Amino acid sequence: MNNHTIFNIPLEGDLPENTERLLVGMGCFWGAERCFWKLDGVYRTSVGYAGGHDENPSYEEVCKRTTGHAEVVEVVYNTDKISTTDLLKSFWESHNPTQGMKQGNDVGSQYRSMIVCYSDKQLEDANKSREHYQQQLTADGHSEITTEIIKDAHYYLAEEYHQQYLDKNPQGYCGLGGTGTCFI
Repeated sequence: MNNHTIFNIPLEGDLPENTERLLVGMGCFWGAERCFWKLDGVYRTSVGYAGGHDENPSYEEVCKRTTGHAEVVEVVYNTDKISTTDLLKSFWESHNPTQGMKQGNDVGSQYRSMIVCYSDKQLEDANKSREHYQQQLTADGHSEITTEIIKDAHYYLAEEYHQQYLDKNPQGYCGLGGTGTCFI
């Protein structure tokens, strides 16, 4: 099992008390993961695949768009230090949730905007945050949010070379770009 290059802890395994996990899809997972590992209160991040129908998909299979999976980031966070709402603020502001099956130059269902929740409270927070951010986007003249919000999707860890990619390759590709609308 590989360790996180920043936190130096295993990418998988049991979680400490007072932590929860949330999956977010924001386009290419390399830049999305970096958005979250920088937040105070985040215990661990990893990248992988969720929301599709194939078990244990590879990157190549997901890129062929036959699995139904999206590229996602698993964010494990300490609930005593950061709230789900604070994570969702970062999620909404760091990408464009109105683009459907793409993010910037990355096109395909694997790049769709997605939130996967693992508790009823997270699901409630995600839906409330979507409604709130839609009001902000509408006021700024943006389209409707296309983000998929689901509960309890299986998460498949991506290949090791994708994990903390932008830490290992600081000049690597990051296609993230928000709308410029703040989540206030």
